[in-house]
Amino acid sequence: MRSPEVLGPMAGRVVALAENRFLDALANLFEKEGASVLRVPLVLMLDSEDMAPVDVWITQVSAGLMDLFVFMTGEGIRRLVARAEGQGQKEAFVEGLSKTRILTRGPKPVAALREIGLVPTLQAPSPTTEGLIRALEAEDLRGRTIGVQLHGNDNTPLIAAIEGAGARALVVQPYRYAPASDATRVCEVIHLMRKGEVDLLAFTSSPQVDRLFDVARENNLEDDLRLGLKQTMIASIGPIASGTLMRLGVRVDVCPEDGFGMKRLVQAISQRITKA
Repeated sequence: MRSPEVLGPMAGRVVALAENRFLDALANLFEKEGASVLRVPLVLMLDSEDMAPVDVWITQVSAGLMDLFVFMTGEGIRRLVARAEGQGQKEAFVEGLSKTRILTRGPKPVAALREIGLVPTLQAPSPTTEGLIRALEAEDLRGRTIGVQLHGNDNTPLIAAIEGAGARALVVQPYRYAPASDATRVCEVIHLMRKGEVDLLAFTSSPQVDRLFDVARENNLEDDLRLGLKQTMIASIGPIASGTLMRLGVRVDVCPEDGFGMKRLVQAISQRITKA
């Protein structure tokens, strides 16, 4: 029989993970804490179906045609840099970024910029669209051209705020979201939650939350999902995912106070369980 130290603070707990890209790494962190892991990746990120507009945007950046950049995600920055490198434009692209003011939403784009030797000029007061709009309200945007990196979906409020301030928005969407696990697998996890067989559900992005509710709605499982969520500990990697959960009426039991990454998430959950 293993000692309690070997078992870890999450021994006997069943944890469902919605992550896709770093699923194995995240699962390993939970398993080291003693948890049993249910893998239910909800969304994956793919290149945009048409990459020609992305290439045009990269060329515009390299030519210095923008007055301010708004980056919403670290994933977006990394994909743009990788695409520029594949087109033989990485050096010119990074130079174009370095000569222009940059506004970021949240810590992840900040980390991605550091990887190419850059730091943002401005950071949104909160890592949300509303935070970006507040930051832009302090700027004189009249007659300016603003490069905006979106993440999978349109952002009408942000673009409207930019255009309403007298600026032109040049938008780029370097990736899109697509379903990961099939709906049957997602429904299985909803049923397990409904039966009280899942102790914790961890989200690492807001699109995961949306997909979970979409699958429940399409399969007439909304009531089961909401009951399951009420009796399951809910963990969120950061304020953006937490905001989506709360908008849908779901409480958030655990969210790191800073350093919104997977290790911080697992540490926060472990601490919460240990204190319970």
